[in-house]
Amino acid sequence: MLEKILPKTKVKTDEVKLPEMALGYFVGPFAAFISNAIFGSYLNRYYSDVLGWTDVQKFGVFSAVLPIASVICVIIGNLFVGHLIDNTRTREGKARPYMFISLPLVVLAIALLFLTPTSMSPAVQMIWIAVSYNLYYAVAYPFFYTSHSSMVGLSTRDSDKRGLLATLSNASGVAAVGVGASILVPILLQGFLFVSRDGVIDTKTSYSNWRICMIVLCIVSALGILIEYFFTRERITEENLKLGIKEEKLPMKKQIKACVSDRYWWIIIAYFFLFQLGGLIKNGSMSYYCRWMFDGITGEGGAGTAMGTLGLIGGIPTAIGMAVAWPIAGKIGKTKAVTYGMIFSVVGGLVSFINIHNFTLVCVGVILKGIGSIPAMYVTLAILSDVLDHLEAKNGFRSDGFTMSVYGAIMVGMAGLGNGIINALLTVSGYDPSLASQNMAVQNTLSLCYLGMELICYAVIIVLMCFLDVEKHVKENQEKIVANQKAALEAGRA
Repeated sequence: MLEKILPKTKVKTDEVKLPEMALGYFVGPFAAFISNAIFGSYLNRYYSDVLGWTDVQKFGVFSAVLPIASVICVIIGNLFVGHLIDNTRTREGKARPYMFISLPLVVLAIALLFLTPTSMSPAVQMIWIAVSYNLYYAVAYPFFYTSHSSMVGLSTRDSDKRGLLATLSNASGVAAVGVGASILVPILLQGFLFVSRDGVIDTKTSYSNWRICMIVLCIVSALGILIEYFFTRERITEENLKLGIKEEKLPMKKQIKACVSDRYWWIIIAYFFLFQLGGLIKNGSMSYYCRWMFDGITGEGGAGTAMGTLGLIGGIPTAIGMAVAWPIAGKIGKTKAVTYGMIFSVVGGLVSFINIHNFTLVCVGVILKGIGSIPAMYVTLAILSDVLDHLEAKNGFRSDGFTMSVYGAIMVGMAGLGNGIINALLTVSGYDPSLASQNMAVQNTLSLCYLGMELICYAVIIVLMCFLDVEKHVKENQEKIVANQKAALEAGRA
């Protein structure tokens, strides 16, 4: 069925070239990521300040329970897509078909997120929010993100090109968060999306404006997915097809056993869990922090400007880092580059705690933390690809589907876990968006979420990286993979 409906890739070269790198691994993903990046920074605040789901009398503990409980659905959704990828072989690859299928699902899910019927009872609203939230995070986005995340590992075995593709792929996500969600939206649209009347959110007007934004996000996301689909190619999947090697359909149990028995797999998965959790709690609380924590800021306009400025100055080091991350990693090693960067981030990030209400000091801490996180942002997908090659050499089969489904569950599911943590802390501490200022408990919560949680996660990552030495096996693994392919080819001829 897939063979009949899938359009052909526009990439015809056997080697990775500039159009594929630029369009397939940066422009396309950047446009596709914009919506999710904005949701990471603003969806929770849309729910709390426009729909009112931190109102205990109206929604109870719903705001804390839904995102956390939905993580289970996200994990199941990603595992399902990973299983499909593992058992799919087409001329267009095994992951890319599901990227194409994700397009209508993503558009529908985005639309439903912002069509919650506000005139209905709280019970109906909660059901609508629960269904639309899980349709996006547990169904639609896993179809796109799991297939997207597989592309670096399936594109080529050339280590240098793979590193460059990993850098561009990560850069697209960083740019979507940094430029879209942390700069353009706060500066240009925050006052439009959160309309304030005498310091209080006009929920009716804000709701209508979010629906306009929804239409734009649907269009941009669809275009991004199409661009990435047409300008990527799965050369590794094509290897066995060209050689005529018939691959066995792998039971999920076999893949799970192969992955969980390898310490490198556990370390890299733990890394992504911690890095994503810290980052999403930071991003999810950023809008709240800028609105309530800085001296002299009393409205949405000033909060949007502060958030945009923080996004800009924090994004400059990471933008420059795209050009230097891979050369640094090539010189000292990918894992060492990540480790040293994390150490720099933890030390630099502590500067913000000198005065958490001083905009300048917080900015300095954000800049230093951003500089240190450069290697982690750009080279870790290449490390993950090394781990997947290691598993292939060790076991005789690839584990992309299961691994990338776990990776996707982490990258997507952490949004729910992060927002659930933020909502629970805000609700317990007494957050009230109608007040002129927040109490000390709320301020402590925002300091922990925006400034502290990421540093705690980075400190644990430093310890983990000391045990990740998969790079020293790269050459050995490549030789074993070629030997396994030759053996399979000879067995097929016999």
